[in-house]
Amino acid sequence: MLIDMDMRFRMRSRAWVCLLVLALLGTVTTAAAAPPAVASASTSTTATPATPATPPPTTASTAASAAAAARWGDRRLDEVAFLTTHNAFTNYEDSRWSSVNQSESVRAQLDNGVRGLSLDTHWYERSTWLCIISFGSDCYPSDVYLCHGDCKTFAGATYALPRQTFHGTMQTVVDFLATHPQEVVTVFLEDYVGADQLQASLGRVGGLQNMLFRADEWGVREHGWPKVADLVTSGKRLLIFSDRSDREHLGVMYDKSWTVSNYWSLGDLGNDLSCVTRWADVPLDRQEPGFRRLFTMSHHRNVPTVLTAALDNGAKLRNRIADQCRSATGGRDPNFVSVDFHRLSDGSGHTPASVVAELNARP
Repeated sequence: MLIDMDMRFRMRSRAWVCLLVLALLGTVTTAAAAPPAVASASTSTTATPATPATPPPTTASTAASAAAAARWGDRRLDEVAFLTTHNAFTNYEDSRWSSVNQSESVRAQLDNGVRGLSLDTHWYERSTWLCIISFGSDCYPSDVYLCHGDCKTFAGATYALPRQTFHGTMQTVVDFLATHPQEVVTVFLEDYVGADQLQASLGRVGGLQNMLFRADEWGVREHGWPKVADLVTSGKRLLIFSDRSDREHLGVMYDKSWTVSNYWSLGDLGNDLSCVTRWADVPLDRQEPGFRRLFTMSHHRNVPTVLTAALDNGAKLRNRIADQCRSATGGRDPNFVSVDFHRLSDGSGHTPASVVAELNARP
């Protein structure tokens, strides 16, 4: 009997201990979950909004910045030169043309050092009669295409077969930039489409908006062009210019507002080496407070041929920059050197690529 009472006493003691522990745990849990007390009006002070802390740079971003600085140094965009191809889309590889300005595809041009591309944009409205008379080989939907003149005149001359869409070529550019994180590419549009048509076409290019440089957001007019290394680090490595002024809201800069340019032709015989402005109201040596326009230099003839490009692309190009264009622009070098058949030269040891490299090596 005594043993039974002792066991009952022990069991009751253990039960009370358990209840006490549970009560304590409940108090602690409730206190931890309760919101902090709000200070009374008499004791509270005006709080200063917290500024979000800037996250420390990651190892990857630090390495990217270091690589950009090593590649580009402290040079601003208006202090570097880029090899540029005239009518980059008219080539033997992207589509069928009867007359071309370049021998390689746009992607091959980029792979071989070209960093500026000139493209002609035209709207093509689907044509039933072209589809019929071509026996089905020219049946394409309405879209923005790259044509050299009207998109319905001469197949293989003014437009290519198969047709080249503008958004398809721009996708090629964006894909190249995605795999070459240190590079910057500029596209110059000879633009014959509406702003809404251009916008719709650009909107179909995956990844473009993340790479598109917008001069307004960077305050270029007030602060000048940024360092190329900063463009690379930010990822804004694609610049687009147009000869139309009503598309700045798309991030497409009006070239006459941001650049100076020489008259594009060397003449039929290739002997017009003068460096005169393309626009009478925008002289090549134009000066503006705190801002310097980019200089686009064209160096090609009225009609492109392999032979004439080889004659023009070597010593003649190098000497024209030094003897004519540098003085015409007030002592500055071109930022974009635009040529036909960019890999051809005259055997002098100078090529368009080497001339651009020499410009970038100047202090």
